[in-house]
Amino acid sequence: MESPKHLSHKPIISVNDYDQIDGFYAGNTDARALSIGKAQWDEEQISLKVWRESPDERWSRQSEELPIHRNLDLSILFVTSLSTDILNPQSILAKPNECLSIDKPNEVQDIKNYYENNKQFLEPRLKELKRLLNEIV
Repeated sequence: MESPKHLSHKPIISVNDYDQIDGFYAGNTDARALSIGKAQWDEEQISLKVWRESPDERWSRQSEELPIHRNLDLSILFVTSLSTDILNPQSILAKPNECLSIDKPNEVQDIKNYYENNKQFLEPRLKELKRLLNEIV
């Protein structure tokens, strides 16, 4: 399914039919497309959007739009959580000691276990991200 062009977020580049390639949710997800485009709250800003479809085949209000920096920060947080020394982090985001809060130290291993159990879906995406970052940074 194509990302809509008539709603507030204005796609510039889209991944259509995302429901067919959505990791282990492929074929069983309400996420129909991804896009990068003009933000719905400010056309001067660029944002990322996950387009979700409701059961009645309309675009869901559950669709998420994030500023690009927040998406990057979430990726940094995920990768940092896989670090063996997450309980003593040296750097994360802008101000490590002020930003990072480990709310449930006894459950940090759950994140690592999740990654290990889903490595077949997550590792190829991380490798692609690394490859692309190496090209532009």
